[in-house]
Amino acid sequence: MRQMRFHGRHTDTGRTCDAPGCSEAGEYRAPGNNPAGFDGPGDWRWFCLQHVREFNAGYDWFEGMSAEEIWEAQAPGANWSNTSAKRAFRADGGAGGVPRWADFDDPLDAIGARAADIRRRAAASSHFARFTPREREALTAMNLSPDVDRQGLRRRYSELVRRYHPDRNGGDRSHEALLGRVVEAYQLLRRSEAFA
Repeated sequence: MRQMRFHGRHTDTGRTCDAPGCSEAGEYRAPGNNPAGFDGPGDWRWFCLQHVREFNAGYDWFEGMSAEEIWEAQAPGANWSNTSAKRAFRADGGAGGVPRWADFDDPLDAIGARAADIRRRAAASSHFARFTPREREALTAMNLSPDVDRQGLRRRYSELVRRYHPDRNGGDRSHEALLGRVVEAYQLLRRSEAFA
């Protein structure tokens, strides 16, 4: 397999360079004015090789940040609180919040907390009992709890379609597989007898 000379080149885009006065093909993308967020990946500016190099040379990732925000972003544990991997390093080993003996002064308090956790899990699993195994998978695909009602199902479906549809993401089709799973899950759940 032959490597491309310039990584990130998008040939045949049909765009021209966004630099003023340049008529070269816009084959390299750079961050636009609208940043990525909840509603999608944001927009892009397209430049020729010369102008994307100039853009990259002058790009300031920390622009608009305070000194404290810059310090936080450069800290070795930056974004540690937002990573799912953090659960594996918690004192409970990410085992669903099971209380540890060391968290309690009295062993009876630890036993009581563990019993409460068992009761909570049993109640949650009884909510799942009203769904078939395929419907449970559909709930998981849509990240819904088992106590969701029909209105909550419709609201979540609408939210996910807006998030993953290419028309809402600047034509980005990378989420089409997720969108297909969400549509399939919704079609199954909307006809479920559990919502009767």
